[in-house]
Amino acid sequence: MKRIIIVVLVFFAGIISSEAQSKKQSRKGEFYFSWGYNKEWYTHSNVKINQPSLNNHYTLRNVISHDRPGWDEGIFSIPISIPQYNYRIGYFFNKKKDLAFEINFDHTKHIIQDGQMARLTGTYQGRQVDTTINFSKANGFYYYLNNGANFLLFNIVKRWHWHESKNGAFKLDALGKAGIGPVIPHVENSLFGQRNEDGFQLGGWNMGIEAGIRSTFFKHVYLEFTNKIDYASYSNLKIYQGRAKQAFGTYEMILSLGYTFPMGKKIVD
Repeated sequence: MKRIIIVVLVFFAGIISSEAQSKKQSRKGEFYFSWGYNKEWYTHSNVKINQPSLNNHYTLRNVISHDRPGWDEGIFSIPISIPQYNYRIGYFFNKKKDLAFEINFDHTKHIIQDGQMARLTGTYQGRQVDTTINFSKANGFYYYLNNGANFLLFNIVKRWHWHESKNGAFKLDALGKAGIGPVIPHVENSLFGQRNEDGFQLGGWNMGIEAGIRSTFFKHVYLEFTNKIDYASYSNLKIYQGRAKQAFGTYEMILSLGYTFPMGKKIVD
């Protein structure tokens, strides 16, 4: 009888030991950061101009804008911080639900297209106007957010695991992101030949959603491709003796290279 009891105890001890060994330990959180580049397309927009001292309160309607990627003269022909870049810094605080908080910044450039015929309505020099102007630098008009329309978002991120290799060296995940934050534009413009003093400023807010895929190699290095839709509302933008307002939508394609690693205390899976 004693031998049977000893055999049973050894058997269950083996099972318990085996289960304990099969349980994996992992870190509670996961930190990541990335750097990449982007391409944008903008909706048409209205630019509202208010210059009280000049008796101007008019709107440039339905203007066409474009981006400026920065690689036009050849890949890597200029410093990496000049083209339209982006960075992400994030932390997965809940690995069971795969939720993260992310600081999401896009250095995007917004240029009102030179040479377009733009409709101008409102009050100019105290007179009511409804006319069309040639919006071109040759005529004294330009309007750049060229050092950045600069979208800053504080995002909540959700991750879905699609595939993982047997040794865990390769992973393929889907990502969804949504957030809101301020815009930090660099404003440079000239209206009717009157130029502003260009510079950076806090100039409104934006909100965006982003979806894409992340391929992780050797457990740490990843390549992320996403598509993003953003709505930005700019206010109190500096112009000559006045302020401007503008809002537009953006469709953005983003490719980033990043690094991820576990953080926090160990937990048993």
